[in-house]
Amino acid sequence: MASNDPGFAPMPMAEDPVKGGIEVDGVAEDEHPVAPDQFDPKYETSKWEIWAYYAYYIGNNGLTLFNFAPTAFQNLLYQAAGDSEILHFAGRDRTINSIVLLSNGISFALQIVIFLVIGSYAADFGRSRPNILIVLSIFAFAIGFGWLGIHTANKWEVATGMYIVGLIAYQTTLTFWTAAFPGLARNTPQLRDKAQAYSAGSITRDEYDFSDMMQRSRLSNMAFYIQSLGEIVILAVIVGVLYGVNVRASQANNNWGLSVLIAFATGVWVLLAIPWFVLEKRRPGQPLPPHMNIVMVGFWQLYRALTQIWRLKQSLLYLVGYFLLGDSLNTTVTVIGTLQNSVVVYDTLTLTYLLLVGIAAQAVGIYGFWWIQRRFGLSTKTMFNAVMIGIIVLDGWGMIGIWSQKFGFHNVWELWVYQTFYGLFISEVTPRGKEFLFFSLFSIIGKTSSFIGPLVSSAIIDRSHGNNSTPFYFLFSLSVLSTLLLVLFVDLKKSRVEQARFLENERILREKLAGSSDGGSGSLGG
Repeated sequence: MASNDPGFAPMPMAEDPVKGGIEVDGVAEDEHPVAPDQFDPKYETSKWEIWAYYAYYIGNNGLTLFNFAPTAFQNLLYQAAGDSEILHFAGRDRTINSIVLLSNGISFALQIVIFLVIGSYAADFGRSRPNILIVLSIFAFAIGFGWLGIHTANKWEVATGMYIVGLIAYQTTLTFWTAAFPGLARNTPQLRDKAQAYSAGSITRDEYDFSDMMQRSRLSNMAFYIQSLGEIVILAVIVGVLYGVNVRASQANNNWGLSVLIAFATGVWVLLAIPWFVLEKRRPGQPLPPHMNIVMVGFWQLYRALTQIWRLKQSLLYLVGYFLLGDSLNTTVTVIGTLQNSVVVYDTLTLTYLLLVGIAAQAVGIYGFWWIQRRFGLSTKTMFNAVMIGIIVLDGWGMIGIWSQKFGFHNVWELWVYQTFYGLFISEVTPRGKEFLFFSLFSIIGKTSSFIGPLVSSAIIDRSHGNNSTPFYFLFSLSVLSTLLLVLFVDLKKSRVEQARFLENERILREKLAGSSDGGSGSLGG
């Protein structure tokens, strides 16, 4: 597995029409672009705030709850099952890989509830998102250190719960960290200067949009690049720790070594998270609508999104295809990870060396993609198309393993090639700003797709009598379908027009709601 969560975060769709000065069907918006908070000096993004943002990502690199915790979990399952490689779980006998995938699905299903209740409020309204990130991070730290007590086969059921809850903690912290990205990008001095140049008439709207896109790409690629370099250093230290624990001396030592490195990486995360908790500027979100509380607003936001999404056909097409592809990649990496663990027999040092190669290739890939994008002025969508081809290649190679034991992630050398390939080609899938207006709906679509893939793959393995490569049939088809949808049917220019019209209508609705509140009405229109 690569260190990073392979799940996507949306690339900037249609370059934020809320900042634009365009006219749609006679609806004139502001003549010049005005980004939220952009001209308030106290919210200007500083150099130290950006570096604190990067530092949190170095700490939350996935080594704790996304890489080695799953390995420790699968390792204890393997030892508890013995030669049969079968355990009774969730009402029936299942293979180890089936249990891992089913646990993944349960974890993502629980995340749907979390994002429904707090996701929309934290992203869109008030100033609570930083506080929610702090609380979730502390919860994740506790789980990481908790693995010090889970390193024997008789605790495999506890390990299952730790794995499920740990994935929730990791995914939610990463999502709420990502949610800060639009505020950082919009308030950089560089983007402010471009907005002023557009207001002065010295650059065109397209030039302004291109600058906006490149600024977002620069920040997101730099975050991923710096995280990769930092992670290489952390992994190098971990190799020394593992030799100190002497993980190859016995199975018990290897088990303990996994728990120790999870705790060590968690300690690094704690230290690197503190600067972001202190330096992040509390930029205001939207005020709560009249007669709403923090729970009601999430459901209201979801209702508004469900009833209005059909007016945003391009956005709908993009997000359906995008999250289906994210489901395919999430499940692909999990399936390959379980195959990788079994091939190297859970040897902690070998797995660490594989990660080192993958992260080094990832750093090269990030810089290479960013250089190509800058050099040739390519759009984010063009770069994303190249990534989608890489995902299809991974799934296609995995399908070979259904019929052959010579290829298809059955050999150690293939795992070295996979880590290098994953790093070079999947590295462009970097955290980008969430689309705030439909945060609840889009998060739910994403989490729904992310639990459907593992559940379907688990069922496929069970029906194929334990052939752990058979999910690649489903994953390959899903990747091809998603790619065709995104390449052939999504038009970003049309999407910008659709969003501008929608946002104007939302502005009118908010004014009506405010007027209703001033007039003393106790009802709320949809």
